[in-house]
Amino acid sequence: MSEEIPPMRPEPGEGSPNDTAAGEADPTVPEAAATEPKATPAAPKRWYIVHTYSGHEQKAKQGLLERARTLGKEEFFDEILIPEEQVVEVVKGAKRTSKRKFFPGYILVRMELNDETWHIVRGTARITGFVGGGGNKPTPIADDEVARMTAQIKEGAVKPKPKIKFEEGENVRVVSGPFANFQGFVDEVRPDKEKVRVMVQVFGRATPVELDYTQLEKA
Repeated sequence: MSEEIPPMRPEPGEGSPNDTAAGEADPTVPEAAATEPKATPAAPKRWYIVHTYSGHEQKAKQGLLERARTLGKEEFFDEILIPEEQVVEVVKGAKRTSKRKFFPGYILVRMELNDETWHIVRGTARITGFVGGGGNKPTPIADDEVARMTAQIKEGAVKPKPKIKFEEGENVRVVSGPFANFQGFVDEVRPDKEKVRVMVQVFGRATPVELDYTQLEKA
């Protein structure tokens, strides 16, 4: 009888190139499942109050936008708001509409705050710095506060507000309407309706007349 030759066992370290020990990674296969480092999530953009030279708010806004664009950081800045409203006044009998700032010398900037953007703002001409907080960590303002300002701006654009305010007992002159050039004094102010009751002399008698703000000027 012929003897059966037992199968040869590979010596340690030998074997098929495709054979790998259990639990060991094949060095010839790239680690496709390797975890890539996650990018740091961007900080949320918030509204900040920025102080400027009074009367230079528009130039400060343009300067900040241009500086951010030049440095390739414009994506960190969303919006720059100059809080202002339309107002109407009577000058030499003619109505004139102009803009009045809510807060002269200040602008609102919606931005992502970090060391770079902080220095971009501080390094812009006609800007003196942030308002609130200390150092390079200014305190943001709430979105609802900005929403109220924006609503006020839109309201003023549709219906400009009178630039001049009147007080009871103040001497005024009527500049338009049937009582033009009459003089009198303010008897009552109704700011909710932007109307004034004025006492004028008609045929020698004090007569109350209700007029719009824009029909009067201070005597």
